[in-house]
Amino acid sequence: MCRAVIYLIVILAVLHQDFWWWDDATVLVGVVPIGLAWHALISVAAGAVWYLATRFCWPTILTLDPEAAPLTDSRSSES
Repeated sequence: MCRAVIYLIVILAVLHQDFWWWDDATVLVGVVPIGLAWHALISVAAGAVWYLATRFCWPTILTLDPEAAPLTDSRSSES
C-alpha cells in the first residue's frame, strides 16, 4: 500500500502542474475559474492521499505505548 501512496503522490505532483488550464477562460458555477476549481480538487485529493499515507504507511514504532515498551536512553542520569 505504501508503494501505491507514493505513486499517488507522484501523480498529484504531475497533475498540480496544470498547464492545460492556463489559457482557458471557462468559469464554473458563474464565479469560479476552472484553474481555481482544479486546484481545489487537487487540494482535496492531496488531503485524501495524506490520510492514506498516515493510515497505511505510518511507522508503527511511533505509535507504541511508551509505558509498554520504554525506549532506552544511552545517557545515564547518575553521572
